[in-house]
Amino acid sequence: MPKPFYDADSFNGCKSIGYLIRRCHNKMLPRAEAQFADAELTFSQWVVLMSLRDKAADTCADIARNMNHDTGAVTRLVDQLEKRKLVARTRSTADRRVVHLKLLPAGKTMAKALTPRMVDFWNSVLADFSRAEAASLLALLERLDARLDAHPLPAAAAKARKTKATS
Repeated sequence: MPKPFYDADSFNGCKSIGYLIRRCHNKMLPRAEAQFADAELTFSQWVVLMSLRDKAADTCADIARNMNHDTGAVTRLVDQLEKRKLVARTRSTADRRVVHLKLLPAGKTMAKALTPRMVDFWNSVLADFSRAEAASLLALLERLDARLDAHPLPAAAAKARKTKATS
């Protein structure tokens, strides 16, 4: 078994993976939102469209979990997108309580038209990284994501998360 990376006696919170990921997220979000300041959609609306396009989610609850938003906020986003005929809701035939979301052609067009904003943003952020470093960073983050999925969530946290997602 490999030696653990962290040691409680020498642990520095500012060097923890969680702290650095959160710090990067907090810096990224306002910069990403600014990319959409003059767009027809907000960054959050675009994220919903991309979640549907990339098949990362197909319900408001799934999108809420992926975005770490409450389902009410995501439902309001989807209401706006549905009103603009960018997405459609369809009730599941297997479980009438479940409502699936579908990206409509206008939504696909809108997502595609706005994607270059984020591509340019990330390319500028990664400008000092080699292609290999950027690919390695992405692979490591995907691996960390998979490890976190495999790591059991304590029962109390799972219950709180489920309550948040359904409120």
